[in-house]
Amino acid sequence: MTQISVTVNGVQRSSDVEPRLLLAHYLRETLGLTGTNIGCDTSQCGACNVLLDGKVVKSCTVLAVQADGCNVTTIEGLAQNGTLHPVQNGFWEKHGLQCGFCTPGMIMTGVGLLQNNPHPTDEEIRHALEGNICRCTGYQNIVAALKEAAGA
Repeated sequence: MTQISVTVNGVQRSSDVEPRLLLAHYLRETLGLTGTNIGCDTSQCGACNVLLDGKVVKSCTVLAVQADGCNVTTIEGLAQNGTLHPVQNGFWEKHGLQCGFCTPGMIMTGVGLLQNNPHPTDEEIRHALEGNICRCTGYQNIVAALKEAAGA
């Protein structure tokens, strides 16, 4: 076991973890933050995306020990005092989801995009979403949701 200390959604967390434990499993199983979904087990779908020190990462490709000393933001950490994050609100307003399984990863990708590019073009949004797979939508409403959030 290895001791790690990670700030998750603004809360300092310390845990003993197996060195091979993936960050996705640490968030879901150790911390109970089940909004981070595991969809493919091959790092292709993006359902497990979180922000690690402000950068979008697929948490199924990061070991929990690699997050030691880092800040992690999950979907659960976006809304503040009952107010949705602008990206969450954009998904609500523009119907950017259907089944919802990919939605946390899509939203976290959108948050990361807008942090670095507050006014992206449709092409830039589509490029940012390339690492996320949605099996339900045609992506148009997801792009519209991120445009809505960029305008907020």
